[in-house]
Amino acid sequence: MKQCLLIILIFTTCNVHSQNRNSVWCFGDSAGIDFSSGTGVPILSGMDGRGSCASIADTNGNLLFYANTRSANGNYSALVFDSTHSVMLNGDSIFGQGWYQEVVIVPNPANDSTYYLFSIGVASGSFGLYYSIVDMRLNAGLGAVTTKNVQLQSFAMVDCINAVKHGNGRDWWLIFRKSEFPNSSNNDWYSYLITPTGIQNFSIQSIGVQNRTNLGHISFSPNADKMVFCSLQDVIELFDFDRCTGVLSNPITIQDDPGMIPSKYTWSCEFSPDASKLYVSTNLDTSYLFQYDLNAANISATKDTLWELKNIPSACGALKLAPDNKIYLSNWYYDFFNNPYPYQDSVFNTYNMNLSVINQPDSLGTVCDFQPYSFYLGGKRTYLGLPNNPDYDMPALAGSPCDTLAGINEAIIQTQQSTLNVYYSPNWQTAFINADKLKGNNCKLQVFDAVGKMVFEEQSKIQPPYYTKNLNCINFKKGVYLVVLQTDVERLVKKFVVE
Repeated sequence: MKQCLLIILIFTTCNVHSQNRNSVWCFGDSAGIDFSSGTGVPILSGMDGRGSCASIADTNGNLLFYANTRSANGNYSALVFDSTHSVMLNGDSIFGQGWYQEVVIVPNPANDSTYYLFSIGVASGSFGLYYSIVDMRLNAGLGAVTTKNVQLQSFAMVDCINAVKHGNGRDWWLIFRKSEFPNSSNNDWYSYLITPTGIQNFSIQSIGVQNRTNLGHISFSPNADKMVFCSLQDVIELFDFDRCTGVLSNPITIQDDPGMIPSKYTWSCEFSPDASKLYVSTNLDTSYLFQYDLNAANISATKDTLWELKNIPSACGALKLAPDNKIYLSNWYYDFFNNPYPYQDSVFNTYNMNLSVINQPDSLGTVCDFQPYSFYLGGKRTYLGLPNNPDYDMPALAGSPCDTLAGINEAIIQTQQSTLNVYYSPNWQTAFINADKLKGNNCKLQVFDAVGKMVFEEQSKIQPPYYTKNLNCINFKKGVYLVVLQTDVERLVKKFVVE
């Protein structure tokens, strides 16, 4: 009995520790929650933002910094705040906007004192993906932004970005989408791998349904083997995710693009702690909170309406799984006349001074114990956003081929002995591509230029373990190109230069 009790205590302690860097949330109009004690306690923050925000604490649960995007006099920008809730040194005028999921913080795998802040823009004239760097060793430990607004991409973005730990427990995958709204659609997923050597291995994967939105939300399951995407065009799509390769697979369309004006405006999606349930919020004229059973053979058929807000001045916003294993839902107050952002000084009410809570999210139906407006924010107000915090403390994927402290290409070479070689001959204007010791029978070869535009793609059968291709580069401009060879079971990446 004592041995069982000890095991329970150890498990509980480890579970609390594993969430420490996600233990402080800052969002809305001066609102915040501290989960470091195991129970959410309302706190004061320094921000005022209608949507996007992110925060990070240290391994002891002490707030380090946070960021939010907002609209001020029509000018979009983000701010970074330190632990005293003041704008961090050089933390103003960060590129970004303010609705969905435009910012995410990623610890630098090379240095435990520096952090990447990635931000995106989706409005005309402010497109792109950017990063800034925060160094917590500066300004007496309060931190400072040392690098600001470095552009990685310049195209229009879907209003969502997220990050997830690589299977080695050190590196990170950054996931985002390109928008061609309203003229066209795509099913392209973009990613970077972030390692101690920097931001690298830019790749594109085309998978799932065509989507024409510029507003969306990405969530990963607690162990990151699943990813869900939902969009304002009412698409809900589930994928398997490989933490070792960053590859999506097995798409399941829970709800497809209706091909017309969306009927519900799907706003946010979140997994339950055991990843058996999916929760989805919408916020058109009538707002809904839905639950889906992910263990069912037909997931779409399990849609259960937990909450319907009709003809009342409130709308559903972001869903977020918290360190206490409850899911919190943000609602803003909208009286159908006045712009909800910013609230007038006199607008304090039940709708915007509380979060709604799903207390038992692993349970089906009403047993999940959804309680509207049940978490009081201590007199502060919320809008549509909750922190876009990844699991900063996710461990390595124990027992997998990549649970080493190597980058993805190193891990593949060490464990599977696959190799990819590319030699460019300027005389022949040809890239000679060959791979050895491959696994799988099908492959896709993609080539991208330095700005991420795909300039070549070919799918073919292979005869393991070899693959060869003589790629004609006569129309390639001078510069760096990225070769991605994707088989059924692995992904190899190599660069070459056209001179």
